Parts: sequence; structure tokens; C-alpha cells
Amino acid sequence: GRDFLSEATQGPSDAKQQLRRVMGFWDVLLFCVAAVLGPRWIAAAARNGQSSISLWILAAVLFFVPTTFVVVELSTRFPQEGGLYVWTKEAFGDFHGFIAGWTYWTYTIFYFPGLLMASSAMSAYVGGAGTAWLAENRTFLLVASFLLLAVAVWLNIIGLHVGKWLQNAGGVGTYIPLMMIVGVALLLWGRQGSVTHFTWAAILPHWRWDTVNFWSQIAFAFSGLELVSTLSEEVRDPHRTIPKAIFASGGLIAVIYIAGTVAILAMIPAETVDLKSGVFQAITTGSTALRMGIVGVVAALLVTVGNAGGVGTTVAGISRVPFVVGIDRYLPSWFGEIHPKWKTPHKSILVQAGLSAVVLVLSQFKATERTAYQVLVDAAIVLYFIPFIYMYAAVIKLAWRDDREKNKAAVLIPGSKLGVCIFGILGLLAVVAGIVFSLIPPGEETNKVLFEAKVVGGVLGTVAVGLILYYRGAREKRAHQTS
Repeated sequence: GRDFLSEATQGPSDAKQQLRRVMGFWDVLLFCVAAVLGPRWIAAAARNGQSSISLWILAAVLFFVPTTFVVVELSTRFPQEGGLYVWTKEAFGDFHGFIAGWTYWTYTIFYFPGLLMASSAMSAYVGGAGTAWLAENRTFLLVASFLLLAVAVWLNIIGLHVGKWLQNAGGVGTYIPLMMIVGVALLLWGRQGSVTHFTWAAILPHWRWDTVNFWSQIAFAFSGLELVSTLSEEVRDPHRTIPKAIFASGGLIAVIYIAGTVAILAMIPAETVDLKSGVFQAITTGSTALRMGIVGVVAALLVTVGNAGGVGTTVAGISRVPFVVGIDRYLPSWFGEIHPKWKTPHKSILVQAGLSAVVLVLSQFKATERTAYQVLVDAAIVLYFIPFIYMYAAVIKLAWRDDREKNKAAVLIPGSKLGVCIFGILGLLAVVAGIVFSLIPPGEETNKVLFEAKVVGGVLGTVAVGLILYYRGAREKRAHQTS
């Protein structure tokens, strides 16, 4: 007979105890690379021109480094499933925990359509220059997007022991093509020089209102390291594995973002870079010039796998948040159920995928112009940075708790409480600036008021739905406790 409890009698702790610890050091490192590294951000940076190089360095120093240390401290002090949601609840109580968890989960509903469309546009280059036209074909993009989502969801429902291979392939498939593009650019540079004339004046940041919207995208491109901590109870020896993997992947990511941007600019002029698939445009241009067309095809194949892995990591990580919130009963309790055979939070994964599919279709209406993509990206950034405000505030507040110094397993931010305050405040300033910059319409936007209304409306509507669910859940929880 069955050796597990029927779902009806499953208690909260029973559901979490059934999770399997299947992720080791390399799984976590590659998961982080797949979660953070996005070829489309390199394309966006190249499109913005040489000043992106200094922006990458600024974002790495002021945002990425502090975030890395904050995530490592919190995930080793509180290595529970749910990550950000758990840390916020620990510092500020259930209500704020819910808001952090809710905005963190719902950001993916806006984020996935953009990610899936960009990934599908890149996969169009698998056939080389002959199939590149498909990157602009809406039917192809939609069908490919749904296929990508279906594969990622299916593998993650079957289980992380299978899903992690998609994530691992994602990490490798994202990193290697970017190394290839750097190699192709160096070869071309040696033969015929660079298309872009690099100067210090051009590399330094330029303050213009029409490019400031892009600053938040650079910070957003560095986010995602906190995602692996949502799976803490599925990592082997999380106290040692997570910090080592986060520090190693962080270094690799920062280097390739800068090198990749320089490589694209060396091969194609900034103003002709395609926002979604610029990496391929560059590698196809470069490998054709070198008469090595196969390089572009191999890179496109790898990145298609890499993008599927990126979708997979987000599905795997983010779905754990409503799962844990469901266990706490602030979302319907069936979110907190585990699949009897595969031991994964299958209902949480399916709801997330279903909502993303709906937004993917809705985002196509009047989506001929680039601004539809931009509205989705900006709404996602604002929602995503709300839980980050909580995370930096939580690390500062929790630094005053007695158990911080006594916790032998924790990897703490250097410099005692002062160090925590510096890193926490740096992170807070970066995300608040990111939210403000996201609300400034890009330069080519003609109807600026409508752009604002769409972004702000999307964010407020999402938070409002969350509040309704929270108060409904809190009421039921009280009734359940008193009965």
C-alpha cells in the first residue's frame, strides 16, 4: 500500500519533510548562473552604447556585491524553504512576509512573457542566417514560448532531481555561448579592428532622462541570486553549499556581462543592436565574417537550452514561495500540497504557469511596438524590487538579534553591525532608485502618461489582489484556530 499520508491529512510539516535534498555544489552554482545571467540584458546594454560598461561596474559594486553578502547571511542564518518570504516574516511578521512573498511570486507573471518571447527570438537563430527572420514572426514566437514553458513546468513537476538537469544545462548553455561571442569578437578585432571606437569619455555614465529607464534594467540583470534560497530544504548541506556556490557564480556573472557587452559593440554598432536577440545578431555577424557560420548555430542551440534552463530555475524557485505561503494558510491551503509520487509542489507550479500563459497571450494585444515588451519588463522590475526592499531592511533589523553571533553555521556579512548597515543601505538605495527609474518612460515612448498608467496600474492591481487573498486567508486561519 501507500506509505505516505493522504493529502487530506497532511500537516504543514509533513509536506515540507517530503521534499528531497537533491542539489549539490555544482547544481547550486549552475542554478545561480541560469537564474541571474540573461543574454538579453547584454543585448540591451550594447544597445545603450559604451556607457553601459561603466554602468555594469557601478551596478556590480553598489548592488551585486552587497546583495551577494546579504543573501549569503540570510540563507545561512535561516535555511528554510521559501527564502525571502521566511526572512521578511522573521523580521517584520506575517503580513509583511505575505506582501514580500506575493510580489515576489507575481512578478514572474509579468516577467515570464518577456523572458519567453526573448528566448524564442534567440532560438530562431538555430538555423543560422536562413531562419533569423523568425525572430520577428509573432506566431513562431508564441508557439515557441508555450513549448518552452511546457517543458520547464513538466520537468519541474516530475521532480527537482530531474528538473535540476534542465537548470544545470541552463547554466552551461548560457555561459558558454557568451564565452564564444567574446572569442569571436577577439578574433575579428585582431583581423579588422573594432566597429565601435571606444573612448573613456564615451564609457563613463551619461545622465539623460531617456536612458535612465535602462539603469534599473542593469540592476535587475544582476538579481536572482536569492532564488536558490527558496529551495534551501532541497539542497544538501545548505550552510556550506549555498555560500560557496553564490560567491563563485557571482564572480563569473559580473565578468561575462562586461566582456559580452564589449564583444557585441566590437562587432556591431550600438544603434543597430536588436533588444531581444542582439547576442545572436552579433555572433551571426561575427562568425559569418570569419567564415565560421557553424559557431553561430552552435551558440544558438546552446542558448536555446540555456533559456529553457532559465525558465526552469524561475519555475522551480518561485513556485516554492506560494507553496510555503499555502502551508501557512495565507493562500488557499492546496498551494501547500505535495505531489504524492514526485514530491514537488505541483499545484503551485501549475497555477504559476497558467497565469503566465494568460499574460503571454494578453501582452500580444497592440504589441507591435517595442513598448509592450517594455511595460512588462518595467512592471516586473517594480514588483520584484518590493521584496528586495524587505530583504535589505530585514538583514539590518535581524542583525540586532542575539542569535546572529552565536550561530556557528551562519556566514555573516563582514564588519559586524556596521558592515550589515552599509550593505543593507546600499542595496536599499539601489532598489528604490531602480523602482523610480522604471517608472520613467523610455525616450522613444510617445504617450508617456499611458505608459505610466499601465505600469503603475499593473503593480497596484497585483498588490490589491494579494491583499484580498491575505485577509481572506487570515480570517480562515483565525476561524480554524478557534474552532
